[in-house]
Amino acid sequence: MSAQDVVRDVWRPALVRSVLLRHDRVRGVDLLVLPERVVVLRGAAGSIVALCDGGRDVAEIVAELARRHPDAPVADEVPVFLERLRAEGWLR
Repeated sequence: MSAQDVVRDVWRPALVRSVLLRHDRVRGVDLLVLPERVVVLRGAAGSIVALCDGGRDVAEIVAELARRHPDAPVADEVPVFLERLRAEGWLR
């Protein structure tokens, strides 16, 4: 699925019940805590996942991130990132 297809989709991403977003203050990184492992989120990944609350669709998430980071290529990169998390089974 292309980035444009994901944006046009009315998918409202949210973490599945077994996945938690946590911030490790000691290391200064965001984490996805899964039943049997932990995934370290780098860069802006944690702020992207934090917007996945089931209330916003992908276009709204992209718009919010574009507002926060006007020079970043969020329209191209964020939908692809979210689709990867969905493919892993971490987003519904």
